[in-house]
Amino acid sequence: MRNSLFALALASAFAAPAQALTTGDLAFTAFNADEDGWAMVTFVDLAPNTHIYFSDNEFGGAVFNSGESAHLWNTGAGAIAAGSVIRFSAIDSVPAASFGSLSIVDNANLGLSATSETIYAYLGASHTAPSVFLAGISSEGTTNLAPAGLTAGVNAVVLTSSTDYAEYSGARLGQVTFSAYAPLVNDAGNWNIVVGGDNSLMVPDTTVFAVPEPETYAMMLAGLGLLGLVARRRRA
Repeated sequence: MRNSLFALALASAFAAPAQALTTGDLAFTAFNADEDGWAMVTFVDLAPNTHIYFSDNEFGGAVFNSGESAHLWNTGAGAIAAGSVIRFSAIDSVPAASFGSLSIVDNANLGLSATSETIYAYLGASHTAPSVFLAGISSEGTTNLAPAGLTAGVNAVVLTSSTDYAEYSGARLGQVTFSAYAPLVNDAGNWNIVVGGDNSLMVPDTTVFAVPEPETYAMMLAGLGLLGLVARRRRA
């Protein structure tokens, strides 16, 4: 009985509530310049009705330039579990998200380009006042990532110039924490990148990213504790 209670206590300790978002908590997993959409994975639990902005106006270190677009994502009434992959589609016409809702907040030039494109995911008081950049994806190198405090391979991914469609094709199983997937997802070497052709009908993979359940750790630690107790008794 005591062992079961110990395991449950450990499981509860691993179960953390949704917390304030910070850089690298999400990552892009797909980009489609032909269909005008993208996909992202969250490495943390997202609280209900979290607001996240997206913009492809370049950030210069103090303000965004103008002439492109921005969208606001409301994550919805329910929490979104870490490891979930969210698809954002048709951002230039009828914006949609597979969780929550996506709305246009700047329609100066809707749609995505295969060349010279950078998309940011960020928090802020408005779409023009970013406070925390969460993730980025770019087909124009690191020039527009650095002013936002984003680093390729860490919390942003840099694609080949003129990319029409790209998608993370690496592992979604095998890591013991969600954050351990970040360097994999942000490494363009783990992406399938397509230059040219019509990719408007391509649908990104929304398979979840997985880690062992907290109960697995709890039982493992409980088992190790029992083994230690047995060893001490044998020595005694």
